[in-house]
Amino acid sequence: MDANVFLGQLGAGLAVGLAAVGSSIGAGVAGMSAAGAWAKDAKAGKPLRFIYIICVAAPITQTIYGMIVMLMMSAKLDLVGAAGGTLFGIGLATGLGEMLSAWMQGAIGAAGCRMLSDSDGKGFAFVLIALGIAETVGIFTMAFMLVLLSRVTG
Repeated sequence: MDANVFLGQLGAGLAVGLAAVGSSIGAGVAGMSAAGAWAKDAKAGKPLRFIYIICVAAPITQTIYGMIVMLMMSAKLDLVGAAGGTLFGIGLATGLGEMLSAWMQGAIGAAGCRMLSDSDGKGFAFVLIALGIAETVGIFTMAFMLVLLSRVTG
């Protein structure tokens, strides 16, 4: 196998693989906090809030963004020529950008669950805004890498 093809394939795998790691960590961090908030609410005799699910689910989208870049990269593997290093860099940058965006989105979601539990559900719009800011980093990462990927030719 040509080294350039291998680097391109590795980059494509890293794009979605690292994004999935970040989504898993982010959802896990937020999920643990949500479980604590549900326990606190239940102990206080309050209804369990669905809004915590939004905080837990938010980091999942970065895996989708990584997959989109991976699919676009896989279409370029036949044309890789001498661009294997470029594809590797695009995949690594995508994976890291999505991973960190998802991880931090999970941290925001965890803090949001604690805040919403303590505030009796008040301030949800502010939590959504903070989650949206972290989401925007993931969207920008995907968009910028797709632009760069469109310039890769064989």
